[in-house]
Order: sequence, then C-alpha cells, then structure tokens
Amino acid sequence: MIGRLGRWWGVIPIAIAVGLFALRACVHTDPRERLRSVASAVDDPPGTIAQEGSLAIVRGGPVIVGFQSAGPARLTVNGRELRGTGVIKERLVVRSGAIAIRFAAPAGARLVWSPVGRRGDPEYVPTSSVSPDPPGLARFDRPGATPVDGVIALLLLVTLVASILVIARGRLARVPRSTWLATGAVFAVAVIVRWIDLGGFGQTWDEDVNWAAGRNYVTNLLALDFSQAAWTWNYEHPPVMKLLDGIGAQLADGFGPARALSAIWISLGCALLVPIGKRLYTLRVGVLAAAIAALLPPLVAHGQIVGHESPTVLWWSLGTLLALCAHDGLDDNPAARRTLWARLAVIGVVVGIAIASRFVNGLLGPLCVVIVIVNAPASRLRTTVLGIPLMVVGTLVTFVAVWPRLWGNPFAAMSLSLAKLSAPHALEPFLGATTNHPPGYYFLAYLVATLPVGALVLVLAGIVRAGIERSRSALILAAWFVIPLAVAASPVRQDGVRYVMPCVTALAMCAAGGLDFVAVRLARRFARAFVALSAAIVLYLGITLVRVHPYYLDYFGEHVGGAGTVASRHWFETAWWGEGVDRAVAYVNQHAAPAAKVHRECVEVAHLAWFREDLWSSMVRVPQEATWIVVYAPARRACPVPPDARKVFAVDADGAVLAEVYRRGN
Repeated sequence: MIGRLGRWWGVIPIAIAVGLFALRACVHTDPRERLRSVASAVDDPPGTIAQEGSLAIVRGGPVIVGFQSAGPARLTVNGRELRGTGVIKERLVVRSGAIAIRFAAPAGARLVWSPVGRRGDPEYVPTSSVSPDPPGLARFDRPGATPVDGVIALLLLVTLVASILVIARGRLARVPRSTWLATGAVFAVAVIVRWIDLGGFGQTWDEDVNWAAGRNYVTNLLALDFSQAAWTWNYEHPPVMKLLDGIGAQLADGFGPARALSAIWISLGCALLVPIGKRLYTLRVGVLAAAIAALLPPLVAHGQIVGHESPTVLWWSLGTLLALCAHDGLDDNPAARRTLWARLAVIGVVVGIAIASRFVNGLLGPLCVVIVIVNAPASRLRTTVLGIPLMVVGTLVTFVAVWPRLWGNPFAAMSLSLAKLSAPHALEPFLGATTNHPPGYYFLAYLVATLPVGALVLVLAGIVRAGIERSRSALILAAWFVIPLAVAASPVRQDGVRYVMPCVTALAMCAAGGLDFVAVRLARRFARAFVALSAAIVLYLGITLVRVHPYYLDYFGEHVGGAGTVASRHWFETAWWGEGVDRAVAYVNQHAAPAAKVHRECVEVAHLAWFREDLWSSMVRVPQEATWIVVYAPARRACPVPPDARKVFAVDADGAVLAEVYRRGN
C-alpha cells in the first residue's frame, strides 16, 4: 500500500492542491461583491464602480479605515471621505456596531483597515465584516474571521508536509522507534506547556503587524495573486513566518489560533533536539536537551507569540539535523556522490526557507557547512566541498521562489527591505547605561542572565566536557553557539535574546551533555544518577515556569537577582514588549466612570491599550487633567504623575513592575 502510494504521490498532492484552490474559488466571496451596487455620483472618480453597505466594528475605539487602489478611488466611511491612489487610510474613533460605508473604486481595489489594537500595515477587510444593508439592518456572521480560508490554507500546508514525509519515508523508516517515541513525547509536553494560559501575558508589540501581514499573504496565496502590490505588507521582513501564522489569523479575529500554531513550530524545534543529541552524544542526552529546551523560559515565552522566533528555532534545528545526517550510509562511488550533493541541495532549501522567515537566519548556512565538512570522511572531503555550491544555489533559489515580491527586481526589493530595517531602535537599559547601540557582548550577557542558574551550572559542566574531550561533537556544538552570535556585528543588537534564539537551544544541548558528564563521575550506577539529576533539573525548570507565569518574557536568573533586581539597577530591559498592559487597562475599564478622563501618554505601546470605547472621547494629554493615569515600564520611563494621584493597581513580574494605574480624585 505504501509503495503504491509512493508511486502515485507525485500526482496526488498536485491534485489535492488544485482541488483546494478550486474549492476556495467556488466558496469565496470578495468583500466588494458583498456590498450593494449603486449608481455613480457626479464626484466619483471616472471609471469607478460604486458600492455601499455597512462595516462591522467589533470593538469601539480608534480604527484605521482605508483602501488600496491602483487608480483614483473614493471612500466614505461613517461620514468621513477619503480620496486618492495607492494605500489611503485614516484614523477614526467609532463605537462598536455597524457603520455606513460607500466605496467608488476601479476593479481590483481593496478595502483595508486596522481595528482597535492593531497597527502597522493594514489588513484586508474580510467578507465577514461587510454587509450590503444599511447599519440599522446589517447582520454579520463571525465578523473579522475567514475560517474557510484558514482551513484550506492549513490543508495545503498538511499536504506539503505529507508529501515531504512520503518522499523521505525510506530514511524515516530507519529511525528507531525509541527515538520517535522520545521525540513525540517531548513535542507533546512542549506544546502543552505553551498552550497553558496562551496569551496570559497580554498582547505584545509586533504581533499585530505579523498577524495582519500574514492574513493578507494567505489571502493573496489562496487567490493566486502574486502582484507586487499584494506582497508589500510589512516588506522589511520576509514572508514565511507570516504565511505560517497567517493561517491562524484567518481562523479568528484574535491572536489565539496564530499563537497556538507558533507554539507548534517552536515545540517541533525543541523536539528535534532528541535526534540531534543522539547523534552528538547519546539518545538520553538528546531527550534531556529537548526537555530542557521545552521548559526554558525564553523558549516558552517566544513560543506563545506570533513572531519570527518560533519558526527560527524550528529551521535551525531541522537544518542542523539534516547536516548531521548528510553522510549517512554513503560509500565512495559516483552514485553516493550524487546522493550527497542532492542532500546538500535539500539543506540549502531549508536554509532558504529559514532566511525567508528571518534575514539573520542566513547564519544557519555557515553552521550547516561546518557540520557537513567536520563530519565528512577524509575520502569524501573533496566531494563535500565541491557540493557546497549546490547548497548555496538551493538557498538562493528557494529564498526568491517563496517571496513573490522578489520576482520582479530582487536586488531593488532587498535594498528597500534592508534600508527600512536600518533605522535606529529605541533606547533601552544595559548594565546601568541607557543606549540604542550596546556593545558587542550584548547578546552574550543576555544569554547568561536569562538562563536559569541550574541550567547555567550544567552548561559550565558541558563546557568542561567539551574542553576535555575535544571531539567532533564539541566542535559542532561550539559552532552552533558561536555562529548565531555573529549577528552582533550588525546594527541589530536589541530585544534580549530574540535574535540569537539558536544559541538558547545550543545551550540546552550543552547543559544536557554537562549533566551526562557529571552523572558519569558522581555514581557507579550511572543510569540511576542520570535519571535522578535529569528529574531534578526538569522539576526545577517546571517550578521556575510556575513561579514567573505568565511573564516568561521578563524572566532573569537567580544569579542576577531576578527581574526585580535587573529593573531597579537598569541592568537589562523589562516591560519591553507590552506584556502586562492588558491588565492595567482592564482595571481602568472596570472601575472608571462613563466618559472618565484617561491619560495614556505614558503607555509607549499605545495601540495595545484597549480602553473601553466610551473612554476614547475623553482622552487627555496632560496628566493633571486626568482622573486615570496608566504608566508602562516605570523603571525605565519616567512619567509626570501629579502629586495628588495615588497608585491603585500594579502589574508585577518577579519583582519588576510592568505597569501601574494611578487615580486622581475620589
């Protein structure tokens, strides 16, 4: 059965994909087709199609509404008029419910918006959020969501993954059952840990940008729209991460499904440490390394966020594993040479996908080169080196192929993306100073500070082991840790360990190797000592997660005094991405009188502050005029709180105050 399926698998996935795209074309209704056609007005742009109806506003407050059009267009929304060409948008403060819209635009134009809590590049208005009826009669079914598109996109992804697994079925069949069971068990635990209170930390800074661009990209892909204008959203970052999490963005008008998918990607990256550790050391080391990675606070934190970090961990683990497997079962003959070169090209494809998720993942390429060369037998070294260009070609072709924005002029498009990324980032504390250009050891300091002290001790033991053994495994592990740190040579030195997540998984492997090293020397009955020490470190990490829940983003180890100490001494950044704002705002929403005066100018991530809709009409910019004042990150950002204001609420993360609420008057 499997053999027959394998022979037909070249046709089956294509047929499934064609069927899914055809199904989507049949069931999808464009938002403009849902509106009611009306006669053109005298002042409508020539050659436009006029339509009107209602737009669903689920959450009242500041909403950005507009359109994207290749020609002159006119949009009237809630009595406000917008005209122009390209992307035209405007901020409106509206109450929840249905509002009237009239759109006169050429064919192909799109309605776009950013609802309350989402900023950056706008997203396409979904069909579920428009109605042909006037506001008083309009009815909406699950406004803001496009679940059919989400399901179809998910089925396309499953088809692609299944195809890859069928192609690789021969090699996968040779993996021992024990390895599969251990990998699956760690994956399940990692997912469960991240799904517990998913989003309990609140919304974070970039999630809305990634989520909205991802939703647009999935919509474009399902519509087979590969025009340049369709792929310019959030163009400073490549598309793969947004496509992956954009599937979840289609399923609901919220971050929950996308966050759940993000947890899956990073959990897969943690689970792959099982076979990686087996190749570098033993299966027991691989299992422990994967378990440690599954429970490290930075990896848990970024596995709950719609961001670049989650798939980054997956691609680095996958690329490392494939590089370790490159020479498996090969002899020294022409057929083996071709097989090796084909494997190197596949590794290049993975590196290309990794770069198309985040530019700094280009450093995965050098790591894979180091691994395949270090593991190459002397008789095959020349063949290996000659095959490296195939890896490079696979990387470049894949990177361009998955990003339609590069198809026209890749060099100009890349230049624009990198230019936008070159802007200086915000000031942040680092070792007592406030800077936006920290020293080159910035990431190394953060890696040490954010590693639980128990894991740090094991890492030191792993370093001792590497120094004593001086093996290939030690060399590969050193490259795995050092190469990602090369990002410090770029201007991107910010946001803690975000840009060096592969270093965290390398540290997990080093810690597991260190525990294995210690256990051998502590007890005659090695197995019993290893199990006891492993259980102790897993229990310790579990307690750590419970203790700092849900603010894993703000975790710092005991050796630096925890989050409270580093915040008070301005050693490192806390309250840096919006975590905790939701609870402070919820307190105001619960206790403020109708139309109370609120000051939000001390909330740097202002779009994350989802205040009650009646409070937006009475917002004030001067704290002396406010009844309620919300302050975010008070340890690093001074706010002119009036002396008569009293603190009535605070959000704490392991001793660091994330947000405060002050009230003036009775």
